[in-house]
Amino acid sequence: MSGPSLMRWPHSEPPSDIAIERLMRDEGLAPHGWSNGPGDRYSTHSHTYHKVLYCVRGSIRFVAGATGASFDLSPGDRLEIPPGTSHSAVVGHQGCSCLEASRG
Repeated sequence: MSGPSLMRWPHSEPPSDIAIERLMRDEGLAPHGWSNGPGDRYSTHSHTYHKVLYCVRGSIRFVAGATGASFDLSPGDRLEIPPGTSHSAVVGHQGCSCLEASRG
């Protein structure tokens, strides 16, 4: 994977956090959850690991990579960010809850 990738939730109804956690555990991931209030921001940073993140509730926008591509996540959407990829985030107007894990 050369850059971040977004996978939209393919169903009309959003998944439960239990369903997302099960999907992640079935991949051998160890997810943990976090939440933020409306408008909260994460400044530009990177990680040494491959980040796998699902939006569970609300919305969040990530800006990532050398091109500054935007990724808007809604419930069920999955974002993967390769190690060393700079990214920032802004939480949507209803706040957000996410599950994330590191791969490798």
